[in-house]
Amino acid sequence: MKRALISVSNKDGVVDFARGLEKLGYEIISTGGTFRSLQEAGVKVKQVANITGFPEILDGRVKTLHPGIHGGILARRELPDHMQQLQQNQITPIDIVAVNLYPFRETISKPGVSIEEAIENIDIGGPSMVRSAAKNHRDVVIIVKPEHYHLVLEELEQNGEVSPETRLKLALEAFSHTATYDSMIAGYLSRLNNSLFNDNFILAGEKMYELRYGENPHQKACFYRNVNPGQGLPDAEVLNGKELSYNNIIDTEAAWELVKEFEEPACVIIKHTNPCGTAVADTLEQAFIRAFAADPVSAFGGIIAFNHTVDLATARKAVEPFMEVIIAPDYEDEALECLRAKKNLRLLKLPIERNQELLLKTVSGGFVIQEKDFEELDFDKLQVVTEAKPTPEQLRELAFAWKIVKHVKSNAIVVAKDGMSLGVGAGQMNRVGSAAIALEHAGDKCRGAVMASDAFFPFKDTVEMAARYGITAIIQPGGSIRDEESIKECNQHGIAMVFTGVRHFKH
Repeated sequence: MKRALISVSNKDGVVDFARGLEKLGYEIISTGGTFRSLQEAGVKVKQVANITGFPEILDGRVKTLHPGIHGGILARRELPDHMQQLQQNQITPIDIVAVNLYPFRETISKPGVSIEEAIENIDIGGPSMVRSAAKNHRDVVIIVKPEHYHLVLEELEQNGEVSPETRLKLALEAFSHTATYDSMIAGYLSRLNNSLFNDNFILAGEKMYELRYGENPHQKACFYRNVNPGQGLPDAEVLNGKELSYNNIIDTEAAWELVKEFEEPACVIIKHTNPCGTAVADTLEQAFIRAFAADPVSAFGGIIAFNHTVDLATARKAVEPFMEVIIAPDYEDEALECLRAKKNLRLLKLPIERNQELLLKTVSGGFVIQEKDFEELDFDKLQVVTEAKPTPEQLRELAFAWKIVKHVKSNAIVVAKDGMSLGVGAGQMNRVGSAAIALEHAGDKCRGAVMASDAFFPFKDTVEMAARYGITAIIQPGGSIRDEESIKECNQHGIAMVFTGVRHFKH
């Protein structure tokens, strides 16, 4: 008689699976809660303790860690010596292992969970059985996900065995399952230890869905959720429209990260990861109108992010142009009904949180990681370096522009006035090029506006250009060996300039 070991935390479908195996002549062995569930359902099942001759001990910490179990899983059937050793030690081979693990992620996601409770939900015996079965997958079928019960039963019923291809697929899934599980534990312990950069960096994700294509149609892509707890874009509730594309995901993240910078009603419109329009106002409707007016040509087909609940008045304005995605913390019922009139408009709902996640970028053969840029402007540390001193109103405008420039690709220049971006220069190979784009786009609106630069001015040429357009105040990190040239140029034109001492490169 063939033998199957079933011990699962997720009991979806387990009774039907065990019944199917029983009909095919399998002996079922199990532990703890799974044993009770199967027994109550009328499945003929034996306890692992009856197989090993050893009771569960240490409050269930030790149940399956026994040669009677692991010998039955790990023995190679084609090796006579292995099979002889099983006979000598009265060990029966185990042919199917259906195991999934203690719900560690669910446990640590609970508010106020204690360290003791989290530690007790670290599975030991389960991963050991999964890895043993996956290692010996040519002889043992390993199943860690309930959705594959049907596949295994179907192949057994039709062919009397599970194909090598399916065994290999399930083994790969099993090792991925335990690796992901270990990464969650490592992530939890790292947070307890306040450790960001360990000797080994572990990244694990759960597939959300395959994308139709990546950045371009010839590239394949997939969307994954980080397995470690934390609110982010994968947790957004989709209220309308089809699944996000690769570019939608990247652009929506950029919009969401910028709009979270503001407390007052704000709107951000993103195109190709850069903000083409950003505005704050007394109402969300006005914030959208002003953000869209900043660059209506670039805004076409863009991503909208709001930081407050979307009301009907805002929805009526936002639904007019063609846009790909709207993301907000919530929507009024009437607003949602209005926006859903466009069936292809993706509507996302996501609470505003600022998670201290790490940013990762790949390079050939490796990757680099860093903290998110949460540095905020400290007015007490601002250094006024020019004869002209910024007025309180100019300081507010400079702070507004500084929040935006942090989210623009370097070299970055932002021109702003009255809580609204007027021109954005992004990603140019030199700062003068970015300034030219921002200033030329803003045009006559530059008169009385302010400018923000994500890094220092290596020469005075950017200030010269700003002066020609009527910029009245500039915020930049400072720190160039030629700072005095820029300061002198500002003094010549009566421009106020402040140094932050903080750089906001974004590559």
